[in-house]
Amino acid sequence: MSSQSSMPAREAVPTSDHAPSAPSPSIADPGPLGLAGFAMTTFVLSVFNTNMIDGALGGSVLALAVFYGGIAQLLAGMWEFRKGNTFGALAFSSYGAFWLSYYWLVHDILGNLQPADQVYKAVGLYLLAWTIFTAYMTIAAMRTNGAVLAVFVTLTLTFLFLTIGEFAKNTGIHKFAGWLGIITALLAWYASFAGVTNSTWGKTVMPTWPLANAGRIPRSRPAVSD
Repeated sequence: MSSQSSMPAREAVPTSDHAPSAPSPSIADPGPLGLAGFAMTTFVLSVFNTNMIDGALGGSVLALAVFYGGIAQLLAGMWEFRKGNTFGALAFSSYGAFWLSYYWLVHDILGNLQPADQVYKAVGLYLLAWTIFTAYMTIAAMRTNGAVLAVFVTLTLTFLFLTIGEFAKNTGIHKFAGWLGIITALLAWYASFAGVTNSTWGKTVMPTWPLANAGRIPRSRPAVSD
């Protein structure tokens, strides 16, 4: 009889150090939602800014500002954090917060500011701050794609002319900013349309023109000794 055991050999059991990790659940791309919420709210407000529709009716944009431009876009930003997209997370979270703050500013704050003849300075400062933020986000957008970059270029110009028009109390500049806002909204709608269509069809149907090295983070090279 052989001295070796006739018991079958056991299969190796993975230890905690080598146990296979559970795959991370994937989530849908939140980008088209964030862009759509931004586009629609911007479009409606900008139409009123051009005076194509009586500005006295402009309060109708507040509902969109809360629910679609605000909450929906803020949620899109949170999901971008989940996907590890720093640019999308910051952009959608910030502009979602912008629309929520816009609602509060118009609905609850501006009517109570004193002196009333100086309120335009507070609004101008508010718009200037968003101009600065949008300008540096435009630089970051140069590493995304042409569709998104176009949105940020026109949005920067929109905020800039809104700021100038507010400080100068110039309705002509304000109307011009409204037209820029409409262009911004149309570009954002296109980017949203391209995102959802390409994802649903599983191929590029609507181009977004990815920019060179988009999304790639350059790594520093090790020093080479002589």
